[in-house]
Amino acid sequence: MLVADYTLRGWAMVKAFKEFIQKGNLLQLAVAFIMGVAFATLVGSFINDIIMPVVGKAAGNVDFANLYINLSGEVYESAAAAREAGAAAIYYGAFVNNLVNFLLIAFVVFLLVRAYARMEKPAEASAPTTKECPYCKTSIPLAAVRCPHCIAEIGG
Repeated sequence: MLVADYTLRGWAMVKAFKEFIQKGNLLQLAVAFIMGVAFATLVGSFINDIIMPVVGKAAGNVDFANLYINLSGEVYESAAAAREAGAAAIYYGAFVNNLVNFLLIAFVVFLLVRAYARMEKPAEASAPTTKECPYCKTSIPLAAVRCPHCIAEIGG
C-alpha cells in the first residue's frame, strides 16, 4: 500500500506539472527570461559603449575597463593582456562597469514597475445585485417582490 501511495503522488505531480505547462506560466517565464537577457545585453552595451567612455573622458581620459591592480609583479600592457596571461590581479575597472550597469538596470526596472502601478486601476466595488429574504435568509435578486424559495411576499 505504501508503494501505491507514492505512485499516486507521483502521478498527481505529473498531472499538476502538465497543468502548469498548459496554463502558459512556463512559456511566460521563458519569454521573460529571454527578454531579460536581451535587455541586459542592450543595457550592457549602452553602459560600456556610451556612458563609460563619457565618464572616462570627464575623469581625465580613463578607460575603466583597463583599470586593475597587478598582484603578480609582472608588467602587462592592459587588463585584457593580464587576464589572458592568467595573472593574479584585481580588476576593479570591470567591477565599476558592472556596478554602473546594475544600477542602471535597477533604476529602469524601478521606473517600469512604478509606471505599471500607476496604470493599474484599483478595483471598484460593484453595486450589489442581490438581497436577503427577511424570512428564509436566502439570496434573491434585488428586483424580486416574492422569494422563490419560501414564496413570501417582499416589499419593493
